[in-house]
Amino acid sequence: MESTNTAVADPKLDSKSNAPQAPPEKESSYKRRGGLLGSSRAKLILFVVIAVLLVAGVLLWRYFGSYEATDDAQIDGHVNSVSARVSGHVTKLNVEDNQYVEKGTVLVEVDPADYQVAVARARADFADAQAQAVAAGINVPLTNVSTSSQVAGAQAGVANAKAGVAGARQQFAGGQAQVVEAEANNVKAQNDLARYKQLIDKLEISQQQYDQAVAAAKASAANLDAVRAAADAYAAQIEQAQGKLLQADADLRNANTKPQMMQATNARARAAQATADRKKAELDQAELNLQYTKIVAPVSGVVSNRTVEVGQNLQAGQEMMKIIPLEDIWVTANFKETQLRSMQAGLKAEIDVDANGKAYKGHVDSIAGASGSRFSLLPPENATGNYVKVVQRIPVKIVFEPGETKGHELRPGMSVNPKVWIK
Repeated sequence: MESTNTAVADPKLDSKSNAPQAPPEKESSYKRRGGLLGSSRAKLILFVVIAVLLVAGVLLWRYFGSYEATDDAQIDGHVNSVSARVSGHVTKLNVEDNQYVEKGTVLVEVDPADYQVAVARARADFADAQAQAVAAGINVPLTNVSTSSQVAGAQAGVANAKAGVAGARQQFAGGQAQVVEAEANNVKAQNDLARYKQLIDKLEISQQQYDQAVAAAKASAANLDAVRAAADAYAAQIEQAQGKLLQADADLRNANTKPQMMQATNARARAAQATADRKKAELDQAELNLQYTKIVAPVSGVVSNRTVEVGQNLQAGQEMMKIIPLEDIWVTANFKETQLRSMQAGLKAEIDVDANGKAYKGHVDSIAGASGSRFSLLPPENATGNYVKVVQRIPVKIVFEPGETKGHELRPGMSVNPKVWIK
């Protein structure tokens, strides 16, 4: 029997044999690839690329970590309100909205007629009060001299009256002594006359001697009467001197009241001067009110929100317009509290303005004392209800460097993007 070697076909091998096969890679291609990867030049290039990427990453990391930025920022500035200080009728309006004015420019004029009349009346009242004060002042030195003279004269009168009383008493004492002496002499004369009467009756003495005794007795009696009359006169002089003393005392007491009258005169003079000063103050106020009829710009800036018109009746304190001083502006940047770790005054800043696309230089001036939420109408009360921690924002004031805001390009309220360089 003839044997035949028949190979059994493997289905797996048949399927592989039927698929398209890629041409085998040549040995030279493997060698070139291995040489390229293994060469030092390729390793150097790879190292340089990795190093450049690392350096770029470090530089980017340092750059983005060298500043803090926020888009929650705007330009701020002062808003000066212009209001009337006196009431009146507007006669002239010298400015329009958005007009730039210098400090001291007359903005609005109020009818000055009423205030001119008030000034004239106040000036007349002041002149009258000043004249009265001058007259009252003239009386002061005159009254002072008169008072001093009256006091001195009254004191001298009292001294003279006392001296007169003392002299009258001395004279009265002398008169009384003379009365005693005259009485004694009269008694002796009368006794002698009685003895001579007895002797003449007995014809023991001559008629002449008796007549002498009678005459001596009459003379002694007359002398006694005269001395007594003189003593009575001296007594009357004492009473008169005492009356003068009483009058002098009264005059002295009256003169002693003159200093009080002098004080009253001085007080009237001071009151008249005070009245004159008050009238002067009223005159000054009237002149000020007249000046206030011309309302001037308190600062240099742009007129905004004007509400006054010619013919309008103004009331004192009524707001007429606002002036925005463009020379004094700054940036209020609301940074997150997590951005303030290295924030401090004096740090340099760069301010990008959305309106014109320009960048301005500045620096941090100060950091607010509280977060913005604390100044809201209804500040949060974290002690009540469910507490949810929210990152707060703290206003930071950034001022422009000198010369950066020339040209009045910036306006309060413009949006800006500040960067503060913290490193």
